[in-house]
Amino acid sequence: MAKPVPGTGCWRWCGNRRVCLLRPLFGFSLLFCFALLCACAHRPSLRAAVAALPPLQADGQVVTLAEAAALQSPGLLVLDDDMRDFVARYAPRSAGPRQRLLNLHSAIKGSGTLGMRYDAFSDGSAQQVFHRGTANCLSYAHLFVALAREAGLDARYQWLEVRPQWTRVGERVALRLHVNVLVRLPNGEQYMVDIDPLPSPDIAGSRTLTDAQALALYHNNLAMDALAAGELAAAWQQSVKALQVSPDTGQLWVNVGAIYRAAGQYGAAERSYFHALQQDAGDRSAMNNLLVLYQHQGREAERAYWAERVARYREANPYYHAWLGDQAGEAGDWDAALAHYQRALRLRKDDARLLYALGIIQHRRGDYAAATAYIARAIDEATLRGDIDDYRLQLERIRREAVAAR
Repeated sequence: MAKPVPGTGCWRWCGNRRVCLLRPLFGFSLLFCFALLCACAHRPSLRAAVAALPPLQADGQVVTLAEAAALQSPGLLVLDDDMRDFVARYAPRSAGPRQRLLNLHSAIKGSGTLGMRYDAFSDGSAQQVFHRGTANCLSYAHLFVALAREAGLDARYQWLEVRPQWTRVGERVALRLHVNVLVRLPNGEQYMVDIDPLPSPDIAGSRTLTDAQALALYHNNLAMDALAAGELAAAWQQSVKALQVSPDTGQLWVNVGAIYRAAGQYGAAERSYFHALQQDAGDRSAMNNLLVLYQHQGREAERAYWAERVARYREANPYYHAWLGDQAGEAGDWDAALAHYQRALRLRKDDARLLYALGIIQHRRGDYAAATAYIARAIDEATLRGDIDDYRLQLERIRREAVAAR
């Protein structure tokens, strides 16, 4: 899960749970994708925008694009003999694809084998993670992708966006981002593999990543570590290196903009935020950073414009209305919770998680018929087997309660 760098409005990938997960997907589809990443070729205008970035001027230093370009990128997926032997022993090609996947996952997390442990700040390449025994979500993805491919499996990086959370007055939004691995088997089954799994209701969208995009996130994490330590020059170099690798990743533009803002280069920060919005006109992080910048500069007209635009995008976001429903539910106002979730569903029709939440709300309201109808629809729309099983169990409980209440 992405971890925020305090006071910057920018993001470091990977967060704070401590378990491994291998989760089957059945007909997994995109749930709610914000265009933070683009699978197409890099746009020439963005390459040119990276090349036009002004040098960073901070602490009496002038740091240039050439210095960022000179940074070395590690071979994140390079294996050594010990890693190849590990795969040959625990996931030999003689086993079927599904068995190879299950065996490999068990061997990586098993205390009697590799015993991989979670550490939010354990960045590094697949080799480093293998020999160190600790990883965060991104570095664990490097390890699993490398080993799975060695085992002949189709393993890819996957970006997950987490359902956002607003402040009580709905003015600010907390964004969380997360990286795991998607493995596709020849029979069509798909599995998510994760060291820091998200609760299924928290997932708002997903997208596969290229190896280059994963490398960019590696450099981004180094940048965010340096920024948190107040090392602006190192942060800028790593952040620009990330953009040189993957210029069409909008969040990277937000992050380099935050570094420029910290250095007092407000024009460069503003342009960077607009490059992020070029990738996704609804990028909440970019819009909120513009708000902060304009407020700091006393540019009231621009601040007011972006405040209105943020509010408009917020109102069009089904998860904002679901969040309002959650607040109403916490207060015991189930009628208000129902109204908020119904509005969310109108914005995101046939979303299994919203349908299930509506079923729970109707259950709390005592409307068993509506509760069972919503949860039955959620089962039909769900794609994760774990969700389907949970929904079925809840449906049976509600049906038993309905019979007992007659």
